[in-house]
Amino acid sequence: MSARELFERYKTEINLHDFTRLEPLISAECQFWFSSGTYQGLQEVRNAFEKTWNLIQEEVYGVTNVNWLAESQAAAVCTYTFTWHGLIDGKRQEGTGRGTSCFRLEGDGWKIIHEHLSHFPK
Repeated sequence: MSARELFERYKTEINLHDFTRLEPLISAECQFWFSSGTYQGLQEVRNAFEKTWNLIQEEVYGVTNVNWLAESQAAAVCTYTFTWHGLIDGKRQEGTGRGTSCFRLEGDGWKIIHEHLSHFPK
């Protein structure tokens, strides 16, 4: 599986709201930056995902405008626009922002090593 194929799988699996499906796609040495904080390692990243899934019921996450900035035999980086919508306290909410994902080829295949999601600048 290439970095691009892994990202396609990640975009599908994330909407199943089951971190055990995402875990094989993410490096044990990962670092994720979200607006809610910095999360280091699989357990912290799991906790962040599960907190979001508990807050936003029926969340649907999407990715568009993917731009692959660098790709080599060992690493790859892409930027994109992300969207989400779901229910918070029974009311429909939605948002958008920009993302960066970094991939590293590890002994058992490509993994996401870093993800950074943020709001668009004002």
